[in-house]
Amino acid sequence: MQRATLDLWVGLFVMAGIAALMVLSLKVGNLDTYNGSDTYVVRGNFENIGGLKVRAPVKSSGVVVGRVANIQFSTKTYDAIVTMNIERRYQFPKDTFASILTSGLLGEQYIGLDAGGDEAMLKEGDTIMKTNSALVLEEMIGRFLFDKASDDNAF
Repeated sequence: MQRATLDLWVGLFVMAGIAALMVLSLKVGNLDTYNGSDTYVVRGNFENIGGLKVRAPVKSSGVVVGRVANIQFSTKTYDAIVTMNIERRYQFPKDTFASILTSGLLGEQYIGLDAGGDEAMLKEGDTIMKTNSALVLEEMIGRFLFDKASDDNAF
């Protein structure tokens, strides 16, 4: 009887550990948030998305208001079309500005929304017209080095 009780407690402890690992993996993978049923879809065209990935957060004032649902390449305009699911409780004006930003120096990339002042709100299927592409660290370093080299040759 004593052995059976001990085995029961060990089994419960192992099950609790497995459940905790599952919750942790869902948190790390950003899979714990809403399932997209109470969202509306908007799109944005970006010249360069950098390292943006599907399921990346869409934030406004630091608050997660949605997720990136899909990323496609347009063969007509030769840019990236990013589809975002925004929670219905967050409404944004039509002149909202979307930028691809980075958390910290080398952190994850996300889309930041800056609300405009238009009276009309974005609706299902609308396209955000004002977008700002990602700043690619390698391009910035290359420009700095090229500018520095051209300054040295001027003397």
